[in-house]
Amino acid sequence: MIKIDFNKLPQHIAIIMDGNGRWAKQHAIGRIRGHKKGAQAVRTTVKTCREIGIKCLTLFAFSIENWERPVKEVEALMFLLEEYLTKEIKQLQKQGIRLTTIGEIDRLHPSVKEKLLEAKGTTVKNDKMILNLALSYGSKDEIIRAVKKIIQDNKNGKIDINEINKETFDNYLYTSGMPDPDLLIRTSGEYRISNFLLWQMAYTELYFTNVLWPDFTKDDLFKAIASYQKRERRFGLTSEQLQEKDFSI
Repeated sequence: MIKIDFNKLPQHIAIIMDGNGRWAKQHAIGRIRGHKKGAQAVRTTVKTCREIGIKCLTLFAFSIENWERPVKEVEALMFLLEEYLTKEIKQLQKQGIRLTTIGEIDRLHPSVKEKLLEAKGTTVKNDKMILNLALSYGSKDEIIRAVKKIIQDNKNGKIDINEINKETFDNYLYTSGMPDPDLLIRTSGEYRISNFLLWQMAYTELYFTNVLWPDFTKDDLFKAIASYQKRERRFGLTSEQLQEKDFSI
């Protein structure tokens, strides 16, 4: 078992769950069965994060670009999402997990959107952990959406352009009110962030693993956290400045 310091956990973990298709190919089965196996890894990861005290977990479940995949695969992914929500809502409620989403959920299939809104409404008062699903999400689209809203609010006299700063811009993003991710995990050996939380990950620690998402276990999560805990997060400062800051607290 990988050892981690439970007093130095990342507050917010974001995960790009990659490798379902390759896992299916390796096992000579259809891609849809790979996605089903990946859903099991989701359950394990959510449960583990809740148990150890992670405050926020964001999972990149379906990107804007994923709409371009074969129709049958998109239909299957929508079905699996609806099935997951139906099966897991009781567990989320039992564990005190609040479900939130980022992305263009109006594009989701009506039955999926209905089930999603039901789950969000049922868990809205839960405060033990946030499970944030990125659905029909693209970070560049999110940023453009925020800029348009700022321009509209400026035209309506709700905001002065000269008052806009980083904090103001944060409030126009889907993730308004959430802490930025401390740790990003990407599975399957790919070394890119694929249009995911580009603004929010300015100072996020990145962790890449060759493990395919369906094979991702509690130990793999702990390895990522252990790697994170070995790093010095300076946010543009020097090590000496950080030490002086710590001593002054």
